[in-house]
Amino acid sequence: MNLRTSWKWMPVLLLLLAGCMQQSLRHGAPPPYTVFSSDGRLLGTLDDILPELARKRVIYVGETHSRYGDHLLELEVIRRLRRRGADLAIGMEFFQKPFQKWLDAYIEGRVSETEMLEKTQWFERWRFDYRLYRPILRFARRHRIPVVALNLPRELTDEVSRKGIEGLAPADRARLPRRIDRSDRAYRKRLHRAFDRHPGKDEKRFERFLDVQYSWDEGMAQSVSDYLRAHPRKQMVVLAGSGHIAWGSGIPKRVARRLHAEQAIVLPADREAKPGEADYLVVTEEKRLSPRPLMGVLVDTTGGAIRITGITPGSGAEKAGLRKGDRILAIDGRPVSSYTGLRMALIDKRPGDRVQVRFSRGGETLEKSLVLGASPH
Repeated sequence: MNLRTSWKWMPVLLLLLAGCMQQSLRHGAPPPYTVFSSDGRLLGTLDDILPELARKRVIYVGETHSRYGDHLLELEVIRRLRRRGADLAIGMEFFQKPFQKWLDAYIEGRVSETEMLEKTQWFERWRFDYRLYRPILRFARRHRIPVVALNLPRELTDEVSRKGIEGLAPADRARLPRRIDRSDRAYRKRLHRAFDRHPGKDEKRFERFLDVQYSWDEGMAQSVSDYLRAHPRKQMVVLAGSGHIAWGSGIPKRVARRLHAEQAIVLPADREAKPGEADYLVVTEEKRLSPRPLMGVLVDTTGGAIRITGITPGSGAEKAGLRKGDRILAIDGRPVSSYTGLRMALIDKRPGDRVQVRFSRGGETLEKSLVLGASPH
């Protein structure tokens, strides 16, 4: 087991895991998640803190977007709270508010997974590997747990990035929460440190960066508060990047300003923690998705068609004889006419799998078999 945790906790953690391993051998179960406070005190396991989490109206679970183990922790918190009888909703940073109706339709079983991803523009607006989030969304659909789109539309935050909040047109400013709280100086300093790690930094750019971050935080806090006011019996598990959650600075304090509700912050124990950063730090296994399978083509998906615009040298597509200008029609008999459809046709495949590709060329319909390659990440 490869565990991500702070070195200063390792001696205690190893002793704990030794006991857990002995117990797991007797019961045939893997060791449970291990929980610490942000000052390094051992609190037990995820099951040990569940009674306390179950009493909170809002439970924030942070993530590094690309870490699969973080998403599995999110799912485990949701799963165990539901098992205790919690009436849950799941708030997600990863969907934008204008597309809420499509999330509702997916959870209610009225549209397919592929249609939901197309209508919410997942691959255009979020871009992180959908396989990281898929188990959570499928669990929510299976158990009819509402999923709430928390984020502002990208078009609005792009305008904030270009013009700043004060430079927005009145109609755009009205789409942001009325109050944008800038009072947390420690949060500003942390954001400045993060900003300084990027090239091309200057103070004017930083102020725009701050405006975007504050807009995201306030917008998501407004979404959480609005939903919980409208559904007074619901608890919400909020899934968002750890930077929007740690120390309560991003979303939690802004929710507290709007709504009287007990809250808890859960973060993965993946770095040296500081006192007050979270209520609970949970050690997770370092798990990785398999490399994403690739055909080896560049495509243009405008106009309701998938046209090949380039072929990767040495790829399965090149070896199968696909060419620039070919129009892909189906993968393994599954019709595809959009980028989302293409990605979903391959989502359960692995590098090395062979697929049948039907395509048109010069008015003729052809079919070739190709072996999928692997993404570099």
